[in-house]
Amino acid sequence: MEALEVPEHEHPLTLVDLQLQYEEEEEEEDDDDDDDGDGGGGDPVKKEGFSEVACGRCDQVINMYHRLYYKCMKGGPSCDNVSLHKFCGELSTSLESTFHPHPLTMFIYPSNWSCRICQSMHEPDEMCYCCFECRFFIDLKCAVEVGKKIIHHPCHPHSLICAISQPILCNCKACGKEHKGVFFQCTICDGFTIHSECAFLPKSLLIQNTTDDAFFHTHPLTISYSFPTEDQKAKHYPGCRVCGGDFSIENLWIYKCDKCMYYAHLDCATSRREPFMSIFLPAGSGRTHKNYKDIDYPHLVHLPFPDETYSIPKHLFFQETVTSYEVNLKHMSHPHPLILVDHAQTSSMLPIVCHDPMKKTQLLCNGCLRPIMETMPFYKCAQHCNFVLHEWCTRLPPKIKNHPGHPKHTLILMYSNALPLFFGVFYCEVCRLPCNGFAYCCVECGFYVDVTCGFIPKEITHEAHPNHLLSIVQGKITDTCHMCYYAGGPLSFRCNTCHIFIHPECALLLAETIRHKYDKKHPMNLSYLPIENHKSEYFCEICEEDLNPHDAFYHCQDCAQSIHTACAPLILECEIETYSNYQRGIYGFVNIKFGDIHSSNSHQHPLVFAQGRKSDGKCEICPYTLQFQMIFKCLECKFAIHYSCCVRHNTI
Repeated sequence: MEALEVPEHEHPLTLVDLQLQYEEEEEEEDDDDDDDGDGGGGDPVKKEGFSEVACGRCDQVINMYHRLYYKCMKGGPSCDNVSLHKFCGELSTSLESTFHPHPLTMFIYPSNWSCRICQSMHEPDEMCYCCFECRFFIDLKCAVEVGKKIIHHPCHPHSLICAISQPILCNCKACGKEHKGVFFQCTICDGFTIHSECAFLPKSLLIQNTTDDAFFHTHPLTISYSFPTEDQKAKHYPGCRVCGGDFSIENLWIYKCDKCMYYAHLDCATSRREPFMSIFLPAGSGRTHKNYKDIDYPHLVHLPFPDETYSIPKHLFFQETVTSYEVNLKHMSHPHPLILVDHAQTSSMLPIVCHDPMKKTQLLCNGCLRPIMETMPFYKCAQHCNFVLHEWCTRLPPKIKNHPGHPKHTLILMYSNALPLFFGVFYCEVCRLPCNGFAYCCVECGFYVDVTCGFIPKEITHEAHPNHLLSIVQGKITDTCHMCYYAGGPLSFRCNTCHIFIHPECALLLAETIRHKYDKKHPMNLSYLPIENHKSEYFCEICEEDLNPHDAFYHCQDCAQSIHTACAPLILECEIETYSNYQRGIYGFVNIKFGDIHSSNSHQHPLVFAQGRKSDGKCEICPYTLQFQMIFKCLECKFAIHYSCCVRHNTI
């Protein structure tokens, strides 16, 4: 018989064939039956048979199905139980493996040691594979099985081993979550473990297939084994398109489409969280449950408004059923008579050029500061002042009670010519923007709001966060606006389900579509997320600065052109504007009507109210530039002064 020398036993081991032994014993049994004179009625010969024993190296039972095994035939107390599986007995005395950089040597280690694969503790004088340089031990059981459990994963430079086949509770380095399951681990890097579900995730997937169409993207998402901070910075720190969360741990795996800036957490993209249709989600990410009933909110305002001509005053006070309007009107907001201009009713009009952004012509209502268009009735000063009013702005109510921002006092309508403020300019207490239109105010408290914020709705819906009711809340919000990502103000719209906030000005003043001279062929649409199949980098066509596509912005998909929302309303000054001067989602002077003339006591020529350009230089009083500020300047000489300097020094 074949003999085997092993280091852990003094005698050679003999190869035993259980199948042959069984056949010999069967033949002996048959012979005994034939020699039985009583025809089988006597006592049969008792056969010892094979008693299952444990392998001395892997501790697994040696049974009939293994057939061949090595056994010590010498006998004696130290030899009776020395048995090895054939494949265990023939293990090499040295082992080279991908899970350790140095060769391992079969050795009887004289002290306690633990297996680096299964973490089992072993007594002294047990056989192992050992790297003496690193004190790296593997027991023989793992050495036999480990080859079946090694994977070479592209996420890690070393081989990974499924050391324990039983489920354990452990933190996964792929998704960052604690899971109970079977894990693969690196024996070289301490603490690197990934659970088997993550290890065998598909390299690419269509998110609509994994989320039952709750989320949709045109392209397959590919798996990425990290999202470095530098890459996130270059992509404007995107959030997960499923849950809205960030990617603060840069070494976690994600699914992504870099082309469209579509990124999702591992668990989110594969539906391994809770059922998606029960999640209330942030803007544009996927379908959301409607969290209100239409019947309970019959007058709910749905935003954004279709274009720049719409406003809260128009929504509330425009009457489409009126067949005729008062032609001549004396209004307290202006000292001269007003004449009706209605292109739908008559062709005999006063010579007036209406608002036309394509021709850089600006005409704003002196009440609500929204554009005056030919398609709407409005009043014009009969003496050719730069004064116009929407027809509905002549019917604004004189009082507002229980305003959300100032409920303790009634707010009174005051026209710009009667405001106790220099040149009628005030800062709205809701949107925090300067305004020289009509105001609702509490003079006692010095509380002023523009007419749009005066009628701010208590509830709205908005396409930036579809299907969810947004309610007005008071108090300075520390969280950022869901549309412009700047800090909140004194009032905000909040979704009580998702706890996201939207500035009143972002909700009420950013129209769904705009027209701009930078794209004469197409309207530009308000977008809230990166555009699919957008091939180039995002930058603003007006200020030529970088544009974050995760904020709200205007975009023309036909021309692949984008504009900051803060730059979009500009008509007269767009060539010199820079978005960085506002650091908000709204153009800073969207509620200011420039162009009125003021006679100064300190300057011999009339001064025009304007937005400062770079060419205007510095203020005559302070040493600071006039660019991007409200100023008064002389059209005949180079005299110019800040509006704020006029107020502080009372020079005009």
